[in-house]
Amino acid sequence: MLRDPIVAGMFYEKDVPALKKHISQYIIQKQDKYKAKAIVVPHAGYIYSGRVAGEVYSSVEIPDLIIIMGPNHTGAGKPISVMTEGAWRTPLGDVKINEPLANEIIKKCPVATKDTHAHLKEHSVEVQLPFLQYIKKSFSFIPVVLGDYNINNLQVFADSIADVFKEREVLIIASTDLTHYEDSDSARAKDSLVLNNIEKLDEEEMLKEIEDKDISMCGWMPTYVALRAAKSIGATKGIVIKYMNSGDVSGDYSQVVGYGGAVII
Repeated sequence: MLRDPIVAGMFYEKDVPALKKHISQYIIQKQDKYKAKAIVVPHAGYIYSGRVAGEVYSSVEIPDLIIIMGPNHTGAGKPISVMTEGAWRTPLGDVKINEPLANEIIKKCPVATKDTHAHLKEHSVEVQLPFLQYIKKSFSFIPVVLGDYNINNLQVFADSIADVFKEREVLIIASTDLTHYEDSDSARAKDSLVLNNIEKLDEEEMLKEIEDKDISMCGWMPTYVALRAAKSIGATKGIVIKYMNSGDVSGDYSQVVGYGGAVII
């Protein structure tokens, strides 16, 4: 199956030269890069969150194998949805799914399901691909969409992907935006709690803060899974790379969305 892009021309440009030019504005040339186990990156339109995403992608080595986990904004498909075959198209070309490893995850994880429906209209995975394609010519990936509120299932899934990737070089990507539609000061205060726990690799405390403070972080499930899995394959700390909100672009700080980027090493 070929999964065509759904937000090209909206979240990022359809035109290849324009898209490359836009992404190039956010890529920083760095000699020393982290060999990260995982990263946390936003998934809004590039004009809003591209600077955060670009700085994170500029900070890490991109391996040949990537797993991208996004939240389920649409409600379609299975609670833990792994797309196991085919390729995803963007204006920059097609990216193949790593079918053997995607199927290995399904085999090892009783709570994950082969599914395409959750992916067809979901943007949170798609918007990561042009950044990766701009930086690295060839790689394979595994797309995952999470909409399972059962913490035990998320833990089982995290442990399963850690088991699959423990002997392989992989980059785990958690796609998330942070606080939605609060004033800038409120968003920054809440988002700092999340980012502090990412730095400490404390997914349980992060979840507690999200629940206690009613933090409207859409991708807490991918982030929770990424932190748990990354620790299982050797990560020891997180580093916040950049934080912004939509008001920094629009000038309207009364109702913002927060965007945070971090590496987990």
